[in-house]
Amino acid sequence: MKRLRICDTTLRDGEQSAGVSFNRKEKLSIATQLAECGVEQAEIGIPAMGKREQLDIYAIMDLNLPITLLTWNRAVISDIDRAKETGVPWCHISIPVSLLQLQSKLGWSQEQGLRSILMAVEYARNRDMIVSVGMEDASRANLSYLVELITSIHQEQGITRFRYADTVSMHQPVEMMGRISALLGEVSSEIELEVHCHNDFGLATANTLCGITAGAVWASTTVLGLGERAGNAALEEVVMAWCHLYDGECGVRRDALQALAETVTKASGRRLPEAKPIVGSLVFTHESGIHVDGLHKCASTYQSYDPIELGREHKVVLGTHSGRSALRYVLDKEGIKPNSLIFDKLLYRVQRYARKQKRNVDLADLKQWWEEEYQGTEIASF
Repeated sequence: MKRLRICDTTLRDGEQSAGVSFNRKEKLSIATQLAECGVEQAEIGIPAMGKREQLDIYAIMDLNLPITLLTWNRAVISDIDRAKETGVPWCHISIPVSLLQLQSKLGWSQEQGLRSILMAVEYARNRDMIVSVGMEDASRANLSYLVELITSIHQEQGITRFRYADTVSMHQPVEMMGRISALLGEVSSEIELEVHCHNDFGLATANTLCGITAGAVWASTTVLGLGERAGNAALEEVVMAWCHLYDGECGVRRDALQALAETVTKASGRRLPEAKPIVGSLVFTHESGIHVDGLHKCASTYQSYDPIELGREHKVVLGTHSGRSALRYVLDKEGIKPNSLIFDKLLYRVQRYARKQKRNVDLADLKQWWEEEYQGTEIASF
């Protein structure tokens, strides 16, 4: 059974989301909860951004959390100096690897890019830093160049950790599997590959899982999938899918994911969609009579995993599609036992109200209707 290892970048790539800015208190809270969740590594910032960022990184370091911390840096000597000053031992150094980005961003050839990353890695290693190397826009790079870059850095500097970044979401899942498999087949077996996928086409989670299936070891994630443009692979989606659909192992505590998601939602100022997979408020909520009836008979009929794993439970709401089973379930929980005539009248009122108001029926309204019907009052109009 393969073990999935997580390097979460909510505090770096997640904060690069448009309009998102975490203050120090929020960063400390997120870092603490990532550690409590059992996330193995966290990328916590970019020292080259300035003094405020560096002070935030110092503050996280001072927590002495049981999680490996790393900083993100360009293949630039001054970036590495700033990273060293923070005291964070892990130094992630990233460089564009596609010809498109090398030429358009830096005006470099592939050879210049390789020389630059080798010099940066050597400089960081000479300063006693633990180095991982990021390959930006790897999905649009020539495979032979990636093999050359990984092999050269590994042989000359002993680096074994590399990040394959699908920076602008150019892979689809089948292609991702083939690409990662081919790359790993050409480099040393000592290499630990991390996949970092963006979500421009809604495929970040799928691409991440395919990359891990193909031989990558680490998944780069963010809580809720925060990140540039459409975001990154969501931590909670990758973990739950890996454990349930791939029968894999992961050290992340699933029962802590909901609280972490709520913390990041509040800190980011982003609304948590009600139907957001895993952590949305409505993902275990049922209205359809057919579904409610099935759940009562056997929970597995309409669930792929037990919500108790996340510290949650199924919830039944009443609306347009509610049937007798759903209404009886809600009434039973409230200790209400109407006769068949009143029951039918309540069901009529539930369905009519939901159609007209375009929302679910509140429990208080249902209780009021029960009192009215029990006392023999006429059906109210809406």
